[in-house]
Amino acid sequence: MGNAYFSGELVYLRAVEPEDLEVLYSLENDPRMWNVSNFTVPYSKYALKHYIESSAYDMFADRQLRLVIVSRQEGVVAGTVDITDFVPLHARGEVGVAVLKEYQGRGYATEALQLLCNYAFRFLFFRQLVAHVVADNTTCLHVFTSCGFEQCGYLKAWWMIEGEPRDVLLLQCINKGMCQKTHPRGPCLTTPPR
Repeated sequence: MGNAYFSGELVYLRAVEPEDLEVLYSLENDPRMWNVSNFTVPYSKYALKHYIESSAYDMFADRQLRLVIVSRQEGVVAGTVDITDFVPLHARGEVGVAVLKEYQGRGYATEALQLLCNYAFRFLFFRQLVAHVVADNTTCLHVFTSCGFEQCGYLKAWWMIEGEPRDVLLLQCINKGMCQKTHPRGPCLTTPPR
């Protein structure tokens, strides 16, 4: 993995290492994260250790990619960014970002997502990325829209959060090459559908 794709001003992305077990354990076992994913039970350290050890770190073999987000300022793991449900035939995948509570609000999620999108579009030649976001999660919506994602669907009562049905927006970012829009952290590599 080329360093240029994974290095930003605030964060850099790297592969998951065995020493990341505690951070992954924290993220995967935070019930607030379960509300925005399809996971509903805690992960054991054994299961996470096995995941780290058995991953081929090959998008085509694993059908997913998980990278950790490292804060440049503090030199610590601040979260993860993922591509899941990778479908090579259609050159698409679903993206997700998780940042530990103590590192939220610092721009880490936005920069990590932009780095991941650049890698997916420029190096892996993805055609599109999608994300599911709870309709009233304005912070998360801002992160995705600032990286070129646009709403392409509205799913009523799609997720159950704390026993209540919640609407979810389907967001999509289509890779159409370089666009005129430039973000503070570099050029936008996508042109959203019109």
